[in-house]
Amino acid sequence: MSSPDTVLGTGEKRKLTLLAADLADWYRQGGGRSFPWREPGTPLYQLVCVEVLLQRTRAETVASFYHRFFTRFPGWQDLAEAPVEVLEEFLKPLGLWKRRAASLRALAAYAAKHDGMFPNRYEELLQVPAVGQYVAHAILMFQHGERFPLIDVNMARVVERFVRPRKLADIRHDPWLQQACKWLVRRGDPKKVNWSVLDHAALTCRARNPDCQSCFVSSRCAFKAA
Repeated sequence: MSSPDTVLGTGEKRKLTLLAADLADWYRQGGGRSFPWREPGTPLYQLVCVEVLLQRTRAETVASFYHRFFTRFPGWQDLAEAPVEVLEEFLKPLGLWKRRAASLRALAAYAAKHDGMFPNRYEELLQVPAVGQYVAHAILMFQHGERFPLIDVNMARVVERFVRPRKLADIRHDPWLQQACKWLVRRGDPKKVNWSVLDHAALTCRARNPDCQSCFVSSRCAFKAA
């Protein structure tokens, strides 16, 4: 029998449904941020690479680097064939360049070999080099149109503040948090719902000094109530 701490309750689902709808409306009305990879028609190659570049890096930093990177490496084949020293040097402004270079080259080698197509099943995706939960969710959403959340510390913060804290330290393995984030993207355009949550985390529900006074969902927020 599942512990109550690991099961998403009916009331929690209702709160998250309302939160997703409010954030989607806010985003639709221009409340979110604007980045080049969010433009209509952005190739899958760029969308996936950006998710690797965004890890532990501010989106604004990646945006300033975006056009330079994809001009130098315009496709999977170009990235796969790039000498690792060249790629590492190019990625130095973002930090963690060795790790990023290894991840991007591994993804590129697979994609170039498979004509840019990734598996459409989560378990199979995890067998692809350099693909963990976050990148797998991104691929399933961007390439296969599946409803998956881009769960990182920012999305976790919004969900946990609005509803309740998770129990496990690792967000990848907390069953309640995983269910809650998946519930958030069950309706509407999953890309825009994901982006609206991440933008709310960056602009209002910040890790430090959250702007609860101007938050348009604070009346239902457990963190604000406490």
